[in-house]
Amino acid sequence: MKILWVCNIMLPAYAKAHGIEYSVREGWLTGCLDRLQKEKNTAAEEKITLAIAFPSEESVSEGKETVEGITYYGFKEDLGHPENYDESLESRFKQIIEDFVPDIVHVFGTEFPHALAALRAFGRPERSLVGIQGVCTEIAKAYMAGLPKKVQESTTFRDRLKEDSLIQQQEKFKLRAENEKKVLLLTGNVTGRTTFDKEASHSINPRAEYFAMNETMRPCFYSGKWEERKAIPHSIFLSQGDYPLKGFHFLLESMPLILKKYPDAHVYVAGNNIIGRGKSKYPYFMRASAYGKYLKRLIAMNRLRKKVTMVGSLSDVEMKNRFLMSSVFVCASVVENSPNSVGEAMLLGVPVVAANAGGIPDMITDGMDGIIFDNMDYKKLAEAILQMWDEPVIAAVYGDNASKRAAKTHNADINYKRLLEIYDAICRK
Repeated sequence: MKILWVCNIMLPAYAKAHGIEYSVREGWLTGCLDRLQKEKNTAAEEKITLAIAFPSEESVSEGKETVEGITYYGFKEDLGHPENYDESLESRFKQIIEDFVPDIVHVFGTEFPHALAALRAFGRPERSLVGIQGVCTEIAKAYMAGLPKKVQESTTFRDRLKEDSLIQQQEKFKLRAENEKKVLLLTGNVTGRTTFDKEASHSINPRAEYFAMNETMRPCFYSGKWEERKAIPHSIFLSQGDYPLKGFHFLLESMPLILKKYPDAHVYVAGNNIIGRGKSKYPYFMRASAYGKYLKRLIAMNRLRKKVTMVGSLSDVEMKNRFLMSSVFVCASVVENSPNSVGEAMLLGVPVVAANAGGIPDMITDGMDGIIFDNMDYKKLAEAILQMWDEPVIAAVYGDNASKRAAKTHNADINYKRLLEIYDAICRK
C-alpha cells in the first residue's frame, strides 16, 4: 500500500537531516511518523510505503530524496499568503503522483492551497483522504473574537505596509474557507476527532465518509507528571496569543479579578511575541499590529506590565517543561477543533481551564477532568482559574483524570492501528 502524505510543514525528520530550522507546529505528525518508523521490521511496515510532500519557499529543491526509508518531495509555495491559490502547484503534484503512484493521497488539513492542488492533480475522490485540522469556515466567522469595533477597524504602520489589518486578515480567512469547501468536495473520505469537525465537514460534503481518528502527540509528552509542589504558584500558561482567535485579550481582562485574590498571579505566553521587542531588529512601532497594540493597551490599563511574560517559541521539551512549572493551563480560544496544547497539558496532568468552543467539549468533561468556561466571558474565565487555585486538591484530581483520559485518546498504538484500518477501508473501495 503506497501512501502519499501532503503536509503543511517540512517535517523535523527531514529538516534535522539537512541542518535546516524547522517548525514545532503539528507535532502529532512527527508522533505518527515515529510510530510508523518503529514498525520497520514488522508485517505492518511491509504494508505501508510512505512518501511525504511538504511546502518550502526557497530552501528545498523540487526534487525527491529518501531519508531513513521515507521518500520526500518538496514543492514551492508562498506560505505567507495561503489565501491565494496557485494553479502551478497542480503541475508539481502531477509530477509527484506520476513518480510515486500512490494508492491513497492523505492530505493533512484544508487550510493551504496545496491541499486543493494535490486533490485536483490526483483526481480520485474515492482514494483521497483529508484530515480535518482547523475549520477555516468557522474561523472566518469568529475571527474578530469579540474585539471592540474600534479595534477591529484600526490599522497600524505594519498593517498598512503588509496589507494585513484585522479586517484584511478576516477576509483572507474567508478566501481560505472557499478553498476549504472545494477541498472537501473533492474528497470521498475525511478523518476527524470531534462533533464540531464532523458537523462542519458534513455540512459541506455529506457524501464523504467520515472516519473518527484521534491524534498522537509528540513523544516527550507521554512521560512526566505535573505536581503542584513543583509548579510556580499561581502561574498561568497560554500556549499562543498572537491573533484574536486565541483569546489572549480575555485572559488580560480577567487578570484584575484574579489579582484581587491572588496578587502573585502571573501569565506566561508562548509563541510569537507581538507586544514586545522579541528578536526583531525593527522598532516596535514599525512591526506592531492593531491586535498587538490593543493587548499592550490592556496590559497598561490593568497595570499588568510586571504580570505578563512572553516566553517566545518553544521546542517540544521546552513546552513540556513550561507546562510542568505552570499551576494552570488556559485555552481561551474562541474557535478550536482539538487543540494539541490541551491534549499535551492533559497527558501531563496539568489542571486545564478551557473555553466552551468548537471541539473542546469533546476533549474535556467539565468538572471531571478540567473546567470549561463560557466562551468569550472573561469573568467566567477568572472564576474558573480562581476555582482551580481555591481547591488545589480538586484541581489535582482533575489533572489525574485528564491524564488517564488523554492516555487513551492519544494512545500511539491505538491511533496507529486506527490509521491502518482507515487506509485498508479506503483501498477496498
